[in-house]
Amino acid sequence: MSSLHRRKFLQQTGLGAGGLFLGFPAIVRGQNLNSRLNIACIGVGGKGDSDVNDAAKCGGTIVGLCDVDTRFLDKKAGQFPEAKKFADYRKMLEEMKDSIDAVTISGPDHMHGHAAMMAMGMGKHIYCQKPLTQTVFEARELKRIAAEKKLATQMGNQGSAADGLRRAVEVIEAGVIGKPLELHVWSNRPVWKQGMDRPAAENPVPAHLNWDLWLGPAAQRPFAEGAYHDFAWRGWTEFGTGALGDMACHTVNMPFRALKLGYPTVVECEMASRSYSESYPLTSRIRFEFPERDGLPPLKFWWYDGAPNNEFKPLRPYPNIVKDVVAMNGKLPDSGCLIIGDKGILFSPDDYGSQFFIQLKDEKTFTKGDDHEAVKAVPVTIPRSPGHNQEWFDMMKNGTPAYSNFDIAGYLTEIILLGCIALRVGEGVRMEWDGPGMKSPNCPEAAQFVKRTNRAGW
Repeated sequence: MSSLHRRKFLQQTGLGAGGLFLGFPAIVRGQNLNSRLNIACIGVGGKGDSDVNDAAKCGGTIVGLCDVDTRFLDKKAGQFPEAKKFADYRKMLEEMKDSIDAVTISGPDHMHGHAAMMAMGMGKHIYCQKPLTQTVFEARELKRIAAEKKLATQMGNQGSAADGLRRAVEVIEAGVIGKPLELHVWSNRPVWKQGMDRPAAENPVPAHLNWDLWLGPAAQRPFAEGAYHDFAWRGWTEFGTGALGDMACHTVNMPFRALKLGYPTVVECEMASRSYSESYPLTSRIRFEFPERDGLPPLKFWWYDGAPNNEFKPLRPYPNIVKDVVAMNGKLPDSGCLIIGDKGILFSPDDYGSQFFIQLKDEKTFTKGDDHEAVKAVPVTIPRSPGHNQEWFDMMKNGTPAYSNFDIAGYLTEIILLGCIALRVGEGVRMEWDGPGMKSPNCPEAAQFVKRTNRAGW
């Protein structure tokens, strides 16, 4: 991004300390700020179960529940008996549009963009689980619609609310580790099946599941028991976004903000285990290259994934890069984030960035972030969170920007999904990237993965 574009971006998204939301959400105009908000919930099993509960705890009235699986739907309806039940979120939104203020979306990745676009087109405020969407085009569209309609939005990467994550951003922006040069992030995912061909079996659809609605905008395929529903979809390119979509919205969240990453200019899958046409590999290493930005030097970011309990050793940073991390922990943690600056290193050992350690160049060991003398001098510049879900409610009621509103979450999601595109165009393909144009100048085959062709009727 240009410096002017980036300054405007920081001001409008709340990435920096002075970010302001331009205009109140439509819901609060002319209304009592203490009015209860009517919430409809799409996907109420798994993470959706707690998302519904959290919306209710924040003062929302749950008026609609939607799930394609009657086991989850009926269980949740028992907790909220006044809510109307639906299998098809399109029918729920059309039937209840005048009585809904906001919507939570907690289904599989391939449903996020379609459901959110429909609800936002009706002027509904949105809380959507990570990754925000399955495609770059969808992420860009949600960001655009949210801005146009001045909607209150939040992506469900809960670590954003942690004091530790915000403190790490402050510390890096204050220059404690100097100018950032490299970023290494590794994940212990997948913990689901991937690296495989589509199952040949076709099984009867169980009575509790509406398979056609589960597929939604995705291409038609036979139901196979245990292959997709209910937590087996993440590894399939048609439905999920692999380890990147599952965890990078958490683990890359802090460095994305602190390093002011913007769009990369190059993305490449440097290495991966055996590739398959319809599922992500079991382990991979992807390189993102970012240009100079706001006085920061060019930076390379490596993403590594793969479950340590697999029958092979997953790809990880070279030993010389993480030797001090290993010395501190006795071994390399299963997941982590390491930022290398010209004056020192910051390491976060957990998936959400809630804690971090600092080691400056003249030091032999890491020191816990809050205990490091250089950190103590850094002022608090980012407001602390009242709670991840509460931020969304506050944004609906008074316009205070949620930390992962779609302006910022859409940007983060786009960057992460470029890793998925790199995996699909193939190992060793140096994909140049035009961020504003959503295209690769030298890799035309990437275009088919930028935007989904939805199934007829969707």
